[in-house]
Amino acid sequence: MKQVIVGLGEALWDCLPEGKKLGGAPANFAYHAGQFGHESLAISAVGNDALGKETLDEFDKKGVRYLMPEVDYQTGTVQVELDGEGVPTYDIKEGVAWDNIPFTPEIEEAAQNCRALCFGSLAQRSSVSRQTIQKFLDATPKDCLKIFDINLRQNFYTKEVITHSLHQADILKINDEELVTIGRLFGYPGLDMENKCWLLLGKYNLDMLVLTCGVNGSYVFAPNLQSYQETPKVEVADTVGAGDSFTGAFASAILAGMPIPEAHKLAVEVSAYVCTQNGAMPKLPRELLDRVK
Repeated sequence: MKQVIVGLGEALWDCLPEGKKLGGAPANFAYHAGQFGHESLAISAVGNDALGKETLDEFDKKGVRYLMPEVDYQTGTVQVELDGEGVPTYDIKEGVAWDNIPFTPEIEEAAQNCRALCFGSLAQRSSVSRQTIQKFLDATPKDCLKIFDINLRQNFYTKEVITHSLHQADILKINDEELVTIGRLFGYPGLDMENKCWLLLGKYNLDMLVLTCGVNGSYVFAPNLQSYQETPKVEVADTVGAGDSFTGAFASAILAGMPIPEAHKLAVEVSAYVCTQNGAMPKLPRELLDRVK
């Protein structure tokens, strides 16, 4: 197996007002990293049901490579409601296939050949998938770039899981609302946003911390460096998957050796474009893809 970029965790269907669309943060990440020319792989699990077959068919159509064992649980779905600004709220079904990702020999081999990994807290809500994610992390090479896209949803997270994941990550990606939650959970609610970021960066020995603040722009913090980018004003179709496209573009650019401010600028432009499209996996324009060599 060649060196791969992996999105590991939930693969599910976002049931939007206009119909269902394939999603899940790790699968979205793998899709966008693949668009930038990387060997990418989405790792999750699907049910032995019609929706499971449809999931794999859809990945095949979009050219996404995957390792998705069939398990005896339903394929995951999420009910998505959009507000007037196109911002989603989620009702995420429990006890589904991606809660039960087995650690197969094929998945272990992918870990041993992993160049970059994106994982979150959501798929660690269940013990089976949490153990698989931990085993995967343990099996990756020392130089694997590990991105913890925290992705706090509903009440599907614990302080223990977050702390353990932070200790294993090189990059933390978090949004402004999640940062407030982390501040409360970890007992430093009085600090302002930037100081919370610097504190997390130092305390967990992170290489970078990416903070997204919706229409208020985004930041990348690294030792001795801070990058800020405004959010472009665009006609929003929906924001589903925009954050995952940001992560996929940013990781692709960093792996290609692009300086942090340039990688940050590209990631912002990619996610802004995804906001103008329906669903999490639109095809990106060639002029964006060509910026990563």
